[in-house]
Order: sequence, then C-alpha cells, then structure tokens
Amino acid sequence: MTDSITSRQFAHANGVADWHADDGSAWAVFRTGSFAAGARFVDAIAEIADAVNHHPDVDLRYSTVTVRTSSHDAGGLTTRDVDLARRISDAARELELPAEEQRH
Repeated sequence: MTDSITSRQFAHANGVADWHADDGSAWAVFRTGSFAAGARFVDAIAEIADAVNHHPDVDLRYSTVTVRTSSHDAGGLTTRDVDLARRISDAARELELPAEEQRH
C-alpha cells in the first residue's frame, strides 16, 4: 500500500530541507513569532493533511509550531511523509515562517 523509506532516504529527498528524520519519523520546527500566526499555520496544516489524508502530530506553542510525521500503517516513514513535509514547508514559506535549523 505504501512505499516505505528510510530516514536517510527522507533526508535526501527534494524539498524537505526544513525537516529532520530519525527513528522512523520526521519533524520540523517553524518559528511563528506569535500564537495567532502559529494558529493560522496550524489551520493551513490541517487543510493540507485533510487534502492528502495523512495527518501529522502538531504542537502549537507561543512562538513555534512543531510538526512530526510518520506512517503508522507502515511502521515508519513513507513517500507520503515526504509529500506531506514538502506541502507543509511550502505553506510555511507562503506564510513567511522560517524553519529552525537542525542542531547537531
């Protein structure tokens, strides 16, 4: 049903530079600057998730939104997660919300 991929394959996919992948899931943190801007972003994420029928975990804080995705039916990451991540990053760019850089 789904095309399972590794965390490494996710990380090397086009359009997911905002995202970090590890242990079968991927996540990104977007800086919103305010709770209201974060709520607007969460609304955009909800519309995207419903449109593609793939729903991430979303954590809204005062100045950030953290999004985590994995495909529970596949027990890890799939190409659906790559597609969802790309769409969410596109929405963040449209709303001018930068992603936090990965910490090593």
